[in-house]
Amino acid sequence: MRVLITGFEPFGKYKVNPSWEVAKTLNGLEIAGAEIVAEKLPVAFKKVIHLIPELLRNHDPSIIISLGLASGRPVITVERVAINVMDTEKPDNEGYKPEDEPIFQDGPAAYFATIPIKRIVKRLREEGIPAMISNSAGTYLCNTVMYTFLYYIDKMGMNARAGFIHLPFLPKQVVDKPQPSMAFEMMVKGVRIAIEESINAFKESAGR
Repeated sequence: MRVLITGFEPFGKYKVNPSWEVAKTLNGLEIAGAEIVAEKLPVAFKKVIHLIPELLRNHDPSIIISLGLASGRPVITVERVAINVMDTEKPDNEGYKPEDEPIFQDGPAAYFATIPIKRIVKRLREEGIPAMISNSAGTYLCNTVMYTFLYYIDKMGMNARAGFIHLPFLPKQVVDKPQPSMAFEMMVKGVRIAIEESINAFKESAGR
């Protein structure tokens, strides 16, 4: 079994993106009997939409967990739903600024995460890691990545589960501003737990 973890490159005024720092730390590990592979995604709408089917074909993962930064959120948030829209007031790293654009003309209005979101949050809290379910992944790149993975899993007929997890700032990103943050080690532990719970749920659904 293979688990694909994605994180984003830095964007805007941020010189580091905790999503990629966590993903690359887990790259190459074996967790609950599964191989972990990490891929860095560009903060560019058009590029990620074209890149994601290639990643699915190259890695053939059973589970995909994408990570992103949610500035201002104080806890790890597991996303419930991705919607078929790209809309932003801030351009991506290529200067593209979509407004009310569908991600895919033939896509449904939304996809629900197929990783066990409540099970993940329950386990995180049991382990002393602040966590909650989020009902909006926004309309920027994080939502687009979650939607696009689920869209292609559906279109390609893959037996795979996918979801998205938002991470807070790293402490070093907020030393001069009143914003919440989370220790890097706690983020890594939290994502490991999400991977474990997703693998266990996948195996249980397959009856093994």
